[in-house]
Order: sequence, then structure tokens, then C-alpha cells
Amino acid sequence: MIYNKLVKLSQKQANYFCLIDPDGMNPQKAADFAKICQDNGADGILVGGSIMLENDFDINLKAIKSAVTIPVLIFPGIFNFVSPHADALLLLSVISSRNPQMLIGEQVRAAPLIKHYNLESIGTGYMLIDSGKSTSVNYMSNSLPIPHDKDDIALATALAGQYLGMKIIYMDAGSGAQKPISDSMISKLKENIDIPLIIGGGIKTPEIAKQKAEAGADFIVTGNILEKNSNPQLIRDFADAIHSVKRTI
Repeated sequence: MIYNKLVKLSQKQANYFCLIDPDGMNPQKAADFAKICQDNGADGILVGGSIMLENDFDINLKAIKSAVTIPVLIFPGIFNFVSPHADALLLLSVISSRNPQMLIGEQVRAAPLIKHYNLESIGTGYMLIDSGKSTSVNYMSNSLPIPHDKDDIALATALAGQYLGMKIIYMDAGSGAQKPISDSMISKLKENIDIPLIIGGGIKTPEIAKQKAEAGADFIVTGNILEKNSNPQLIRDFADAIHSVKRTI
């Protein structure tokens, strides 16, 4: 199971995921970019976005999966992004929201397809954290983010997700965030939850990525910064900085 592999990875060191938004990418470009990520140290590929203007998700996902050997995980937006051409799907419930569509509605729509494709589903407690600006995911999910400095609210929310049976907590400041999630919030969660912690949004440099890993993030996600600068060396720099943070059991 991919989830067991992710848990084992998180026990050794901090890890690096590249997020690919396939909207507007042709399959060859998506596959080439995924291969560049793998060759430069990425531990996994997340595929998805907040909105899909082009109907190329399934085709691009298949191309990405054929190009790499590292795990390819669907990171769904608010639409029904389910495909057999992935290793697993992060089945997100936006536990920071009070919008029932984001808590359970979209998941009900996705469930029959997950069953049909026999796709590994990883229950993920997804938490939006204020980043200093309104992001696409804030708008599309119609959800208020947790305030940037409210560590206790974030912890209580993450614990609720864990106790409800979520297998991963994903804290996200959103695409194009002005500031990343604070070190204190990351540390607070890491010290109190027993499941892997993914951090994304506003991570613009390898130095910031390392800082978030040292604070306790098990997986660091970059996406927007790679769209602006797809230099393979930048991906390598992110991977090296994150991998330098080892875990002791």
C-alpha cells in the first residue's frame, strides 16, 4: 500500500512532493516535468488543482504515471477527480471548513468511482490556513481559513481529524500564498498528532522548505514556485534541503 510506504518515508527523513496542476498542460509536458521532478530528488508527485478548465486530467495523469516510478497521488480539487491512472488518491475532507459540501458532499460523489477503480484511498484531513491573501482554494471551497496565529485551533482541528480516522493531516496556505504556515503551528501539531503531516503553500525557497521540515513537517509540497521557475536545479535544491532533515525514532 502506498500509505504504508509514505509512513515509512516519514519515519526516516522529511520528504518532498512536487505538485503538478495539469490544467493547460499537454500530456507530454506534464510527463516531462514529472520526470524532471523525480530525477532531481522528489519523493512523490501530487496531481490536481482547484479548478479544471481543460478536460485533460485523466490523459495527463496517465502520461505522468507512465513517466515516473515514484508515487503518483491524486490531489483533488472540489471536483470529482478520480482516475485509475494513479497509485492512490488523497481523499480530502476540508476539516477546517463548515461547508458540508467540502466536509462530505464531494467525497460521496467520488466514492462510487473509487470503488469501481479499486483505487487506494487515503483519508486526509485538509486544513486551510490563512496566508495573508485570499487564495483559489479559499474561494472555490467557500471556506474560511484558520487564522495564521491560532495554533490551538489548528491543533484541535487536526486532533479531531485524527480521531475521526484520517490517516494524514494536510495543512495548506494555498496556491500563491503570501506567507507559509508558521513554524510554531507546525511544531504544535507534530508534537501532538500521531499521523503524517503534509505542509504546502507559500514555500518559495529551499531555505523556507528546510525550516518547515525542521519544525516538524513530514512532507513539503511546492507547486506554484515551480510553475514560475521550472529550473531542474531549483527542484534539486528543494529536495536536498528537505532531505537534510532526518528523523530519529
